[in-house]
Amino acid sequence: MTATHANTTTPAVALAGVSKVYGRGSGSVRALDGVSVAFEPGSFTAIMGPSGSGKTTLLQCAAGLDRPDTGTVRIAGTDLGGLGERGLARLRRRRVAFVFQSFNLLPSLTAAQNVMLPLRLAGGHPRRQAVRDALERVGLDDRARHRPAQLSGGQQQRVAIARALVTEPDLIFADEPTGALDRRAARELLGMLRRASEQDGRTVIMVTHDPVAAAVADRVVFLADGRVVDELAAPDPDAVANRMTDLER
Repeated sequence: MTATHANTTTPAVALAGVSKVYGRGSGSVRALDGVSVAFEPGSFTAIMGPSGSGKTTLLQCAAGLDRPDTGTVRIAGTDLGGLGERGLARLRRRRVAFVFQSFNLLPSLTAAQNVMLPLRLAGGHPRRQAVRDALERVGLDDRARHRPAQLSGGQQQRVAIARALVTEPDLIFADEPTGALDRRAARELLGMLRRASEQDGRTVIMVTHDPVAAAVADRVVFLADGRVVDELAAPDPDAVANRMTDLER
């Protein structure tokens, strides 16, 4: 399952002058303030910043889950501003997958049924072999018939990764995916995201507060007050932690 890109010189995702304000008047909050940043195909980027810096809003705008007030967002060259809600939904089904801290598994469905869900939503006849392959890749082929309550937190997050991979997306957006996991499970999850980028050519964009998790990425983009304020390439945990300490002062 290898992601393909028609033009590898075109960023997988590009934000240009993106601003987003929530609320009105004196109670308004500027979550993003003129953000311009690009993510190359097959790259793994961590997004970090103090609480309220705009990390999740950036992720939501980049994924087409929220529309910016100003600026443009492009996925593989397609301007999301020119798409209606149906067009955005089709693009997300074809190109995008999500992994969240809360797993977002349906408790009444088995692991296999949860993984199959995005294939069903896309229409057509879901390929059961694709579901089996996705579960095997995350080491849970023997848990296919287990429901979420019968799985550990780490296993549930691996089901969520399998669900993200089963559609063979170009882009994986991960919002604090290790936040509810112990250290071992977090390390396993980060390894899966790393392989999705390095071996399969998928673009991974991950919001995290953990310097160790961020150091698995190719680069770290730092936000503060809704703006991109710094980047680190080939990061190590100490350098990431030191930069975060500076931003939080």
